Amino acid sequence: MTASTALLLADLLGVTVFAASGASAAVAKRLDLFGVTLVGFVAALGGGILRDLVIGETPPLAFADWRYAATAAVSSVAVFWLHPQFNRLRAAVLVLDAAGLALFTVTGTLAALTVGVPAVGACLVGMITGIGGGLGRDLLTGEIPVVLRREIYAVAALAGAVVVVLLDRTGLAGPGPLVTAAVMIFVVRLVALRRRWSAPVAADRSGRSPR
Repeated sequence: MTASTALLLADLLGVTVFAASGASAAVAKRLDLFGVTLVGFVAALGGGILRDLVIGETPPLAFADWRYAATAAVSSVAVFWLHPQFNRLRAAVLVLDAAGLALFTVTGTLAALTVGVPAVGACLVGMITGIGGGLGRDLLTGEIPVVLRREIYAVAALAGAVVVVLLDRTGLAGPGPLVTAAVMIFVVRLVALRRRWSAPVAADRSGRSPR
């Protein structure tokens, strides 16, 4: 398997899991089939579109390669029809979201490095790729974006992007190490959810930290 094929498969897997996560959130808001598909599309491809626009790849892959849009649409429609079974497993949505965050962060960082984006910029592109879809999903469903809340989300993506850049700089950016970086993001996100880790927030006017 070539590196480009592996990157494509990882991208499509990320599209699948983020579309399912977005569609599930839309179903919970009682949106119709079109709304569910649109939210799934944005959740799955929003980060990738932002990535491509930032690194100057136009038109973005989401529009240039039909497989991306088709994968997002099929995944979203499947969740729409199967949501009674899917929604019984609320934890599955969080797991899918964490998996999408991990996959998109790694592939986004790699894409930036491939076109010559410097290390710091590549880390930011990787983070944007990971959080962009979830940001769009939350805005469309009327939720405060996860990335702006106390949960460890963007921080996990940024940390993973840094690991990918370090691996690339040391010549270790093969499939094994990159999978390890993705697993690290995935685990950090899930552990943060389970243990309720959060970034610091400002104290309220009474001097008490918000709960």
